[in-house]
Amino acid sequence: MKILVIPDTQVKDGVPLKHLRALGNYIVEKKPDVIVHIGDHWDMESISTYAKPKEMEGRRILADIQSGHRGMKELMSPIIEYNANRRRNKKRRYRPRLEFCLGNHEERLKRYVDSNPNLEGVINYPQAFHLGKYGWNVNEFLKPVVIGGISFAHYFYNPMSGRPYGGTCETKLKNIKNSFVMGHQQGLSMATTTGNDGQRYWGIVAGRYYMHDEGYIGPQGNDHWRGVVMLHNVDNGDCDPCVVGLDYLLKNYA
Repeated sequence: MKILVIPDTQVKDGVPLKHLRALGNYIVEKKPDVIVHIGDHWDMESISTYAKPKEMEGRRILADIQSGHRGMKELMSPIIEYNANRRRNKKRRYRPRLEFCLGNHEERLKRYVDSNPNLEGVINYPQAFHLGKYGWNVNEFLKPVVIGGISFAHYFYNPMSGRPYGGTCETKLKNIKNSFVMGHQQGLSMATTTGNDGQRYWGIVAGRYYMHDEGYIGPQGNDHWRGVVMLHNVDNGDCDPCVVGLDYLLKNYA
């Protein structure tokens, strides 16, 4: 089994989207069996609790949602177009399993509506993202989806404190106790170990697939890795990870 992992895409108004079309073209060529979006596709900056009042000027929830849809259309259009050209031969269509793990940025919408109950029924979470329209199966925020013995979630947390596991990827793997893939954190890190049972386990943190820089990180924090991860030969928690960088995708598939 081959699984493509898409890290945080954080789409918002005014950011470039051509990398998403490039990824869609890559997907059509490589045809992974499963595609997992690790979450934070919708940035939802209009309801960020971290932004300063001046930064909130002009931001709108509707614009946030629409921006995310534009990005999703760029990502999915190559697959839709590929299948449209094979309308007469259903067996030749490409229909991967699509799993979307809701992230904390999508969760912003739920928290906002919970804090403003007069919006209940006007804005619905997560229905406002219409992920089913694109074919995605929606996974609850922080509820892992297990595929081929690997757990996927936006991030993993200490069940005693509710806080995300910190430390190195090796430390996370030791605490989580099974193969996992998460996003949320900028950059890329991997760890692997073999248990006493002879089974190999993997921990992968991949948290960025977007072209724009984030102001809150500062000038020293925007140079970390950007790309996607293809997991080959997935079986019982083991796999052969292949890192595919953003620049490579833009050069060869945009």
